Amino acid sequence: MELTVEELEARVGQQIGLSDWVEVDQEMISTFGKLTFDEQFIHMDPERAKAETPFGGTIAHGFLTLSLASKFAIESLPDVKGRTMGINYGFNKIRFLHPVATGKRIRGRFTLDGLTRKGDGQILQEFGLSIEIEGVESPALVAQWLTMTFFEEVAA
Repeated sequence: MELTVEELEARVGQQIGLSDWVEVDQEMISTFGKLTFDEQFIHMDPERAKAETPFGGTIAHGFLTLSLASKFAIESLPDVKGRTMGINYGFNKIRFLHPVATGKRIRGRFTLDGLTRKGDGQILQEFGLSIEIEGVESPALVAQWLTMTFFEEVAA
């Protein structure tokens, strides 16, 4: 779906995206651990994690869960008409609320909490992000995510 800036402005305060589910398996967790040098046993060693933690097995890294936000955004957020590129601008808040057990499925739910025109050809969007765990009441994380969208021409 493609929306104009005006159509986006009209949707401030509303849910604007819901991604598909993605399974977080041990291969994904282990690969992430190796790439980020975070090879703590709670992520990498299923037998030890089962024996020594309250989680019953390994869990995903919080930053792995957060990094999947990009996948969720790409597949579920509307494109903005005339956009030439978008960049991460930052986060106002990130809270890791519930561990993601290996084998669980997660998805991203987005609300458009704010949209600010930043001069010619740029808008700053603030998204409320909740990464949900299938079958678990508490989300894995909640965040306020900022993105900057650029246009070749002035956004109308």
